[in-house]
Amino acid sequence: MLFNETRLKGAFFVDLQIEEDERGFFSRSWCQNEFIEHGLNPSLVQCNVSFNLRKGTLRGMHYQVEPFPEAKLVRCTMGMIYDVIIDLRPESPTFKDWFGVELSDENRQGLYIPFGFAHGFQTLVDNSEVFYQMSEFYHPECSKGVRWNDQSFGVEWPQGPRTISNRDEQYPDFRL
Repeated sequence: MLFNETRLKGAFFVDLQIEEDERGFFSRSWCQNEFIEHGLNPSLVQCNVSFNLRKGTLRGMHYQVEPFPEAKLVRCTMGMIYDVIIDLRPESPTFKDWFGVELSDENRQGLYIPFGFAHGFQTLVDNSEVFYQMSEFYHPECSKGVRWNDQSFGVEWPQGPRTISNRDEQYPDFRL
């Protein structure tokens, strides 16, 4: 695997190191030792799949707080998404900064999202599937979010959402 840090400290692209032959290719998509070597959380306790029927579906911006914060490794396994993270760590030099990237089944790129980041995405094509590897189990009492269009962050989405849950639409304005 190839690890390249984004402009937000602690968030990494995790690219496949592909070995090709006449059959196709083979690659590791996760390795505990390599995550440890790069100072990333190597815990893996849960995997989730999000399937989205329509282009323009927006999910986010979600995170989990103490005592059960979570790190995520996210890949788009079918279709294409615009994946967004927001640094919510008050002590960070990139506090309240956001980063967005297209993830797709074609580029096979993964995004590692550390503790203290909100995460969300918008589908860019119909029938898009996202695969999450999580460092922590889901704890509804620790589940939080910030609104996708909160002016505190100024995220530039490809388009307004065509489909969004009531919960994601109604998160309050961000406050410390």
